[in-house]
Amino acid sequence: MLFGATGFTGRITAEVMTRAGLAPVLAGRSGEALVDLVGDLAGLGPIDAPPTWQAADVTDEASVRSLVTSPEDVLVTTVGPFVRLGGAAVDAAVSTGCAYVDSTGEAPFLKRLFDDVHPQAAASGARLLPAFGYDFVPGNLAAVLAVQEALKAGRSPAVVDVAYFTEGPMQMSSGTRATSLLLATEPPLARRNGRVVEASPAVATFDVAGRRLDGLLMGASEVFCLPRVAPGVRDVNTFLGWAGKQTRSARRLQQGLAAARAIPGLGGALTAGLSKAAGSRTGEGPSSEDRAKARTVVVARTSDGVGRVLSQVRVEGPSPYDLTAELLAWGAAMLLTGRDTGAGTLGPADAFGVEALVSGCADLGLQRVA
Repeated sequence: MLFGATGFTGRITAEVMTRAGLAPVLAGRSGEALVDLVGDLAGLGPIDAPPTWQAADVTDEASVRSLVTSPEDVLVTTVGPFVRLGGAAVDAAVSTGCAYVDSTGEAPFLKRLFDDVHPQAAASGARLLPAFGYDFVPGNLAAVLAVQEALKAGRSPAVVDVAYFTEGPMQMSSGTRATSLLLATEPPLARRNGRVVEASPAVATFDVAGRRLDGLLMGASEVFCLPRVAPGVRDVNTFLGWAGKQTRSARRLQQGLAAARAIPGLGGALTAGLSKAAGSRTGEGPSSEDRAKARTVVVARTSDGVGRVLSQVRVEGPSPYDLTAELLAWGAAMLLTGRDTGAGTLGPADAFGVEALVSGCADLGLQRVA
């Protein structure tokens, strides 16, 4: 089941799933839009099993729960912002004990799933794969490879820094803009001495193919997932480099918003104002032609306890939105195989194993470059 199928990321994911022969049930609020989408996808699949559709409203818990009725079901959702709209789908998956995949990039939502929902999901047998797109599979992949490289050289990494960049034109979708605004006042998350904490805004510089690029600290799934497959790692930091030369200015803005958020009465008003600024328009984003000109570039480096760099790995792949759609479809297909992934809230590497993650990402065009 693909929830949010008529949104921007949802439509791309529906096409990828259909071409892969998954014949998804497309779900969303508007039956008319879903019928149109089913028509657009007709004939794209390799089998004579076109997608079907089912109306579901994220604000109606009963309709969301109707999407999944069996532990064998797989619910894929692109409905965000997840901190506002994602709870019902997670609750439905946990109560049913089924599999779940989403495209969130929101640290507060991830914290809830890894800290609070994980025990409930493990008890029900649900398998939850949050942030299974550009946010944040490439960083998990690069980080695991960088840790492996350091260990092969006989070195023990204590710190992992990951940074997300893009090459080419990068226009944000309406959903990405709305989420970014809503999260603007949230403090970044990082792992410090083995614990996930709220960190101060910070900038780090990375060497990317001979260029010095800055990234702004953010919260990502790496801080929760990496220690599961690399238990010797003590600190994990994830950075976003979309602001380019304005990254340091963005840090000052982040510091100012954090200070305003702490003032009684002002924080709520600021959040409400940003929510209003985000608007309600959905389904807008870069064209396929513009996406074809963009590339995902992610770097991970490891350091020892005194800051000496031990290894660095760069992975590259398709544009963030195309990569997200491909990863969501691949993750759903992997879960449909019934392989033993364990239960609870899972990361990309501990869900399927490092070897399968590397191989699966390579098949999608996301792989290490020299």
